[in-house]
Amino acid sequence: MTNTSNPKPKNQLVKLWDKLNRLPFGSRLFSLFLGWYAPYSGSIGAHVEALDVGEVRVSLRDRRKVRNHLKSVHAIASVNLGEIVTGLAVLTTISDDMRGIVLGLRAEYKKKARGTLTATAFFELPEQMEDNTPFEVSCDIKDKAGDIVVTVTANWLLGYKKLPTQNKD
Repeated sequence: MTNTSNPKPKNQLVKLWDKLNRLPFGSRLFSLFLGWYAPYSGSIGAHVEALDVGEVRVSLRDRRKVRNHLKSVHAIASVNLGEIVTGLAVLTTISDDMRGIVLGLRAEYKKKARGTLTATAFFELPEQMEDNTPFEVSCDIKDKAGDIVVTVTANWLLGYKKLPTQNKD
């Protein structure tokens, strides 16, 4: 997933991935860290397989914990996977003085989601951006056969972190 002809600046998230991914089971460690940092997102047990600036691939193993009564991956588990992968794609592109938040999610279900699912998302941050700019990022979630089972579109709001106000007493 790496484009070596035009290296992009790496923020702390990408540097952490690069550091952990060199270790045995490093991608699993990164995935566990992500689940600890964002506990609800961690509840589905997604596994970050590849991560670079603006390019991310995350998988979700089909198991009882994420299934519905139809013996397929629950609709909301797949939306959670879509939020994770689009969020990582966005968050890998921003500088450390920025932040992102989801404004909305939309999902289009195409077939029952069974077996291991893989979601891939791409995002490119424009060179010039105003504070609090919304961006729409989509990902296709595919089953093992490569069929798209869900398309998730997330609306992300990107802006700059607010500096703590100084006490002027």
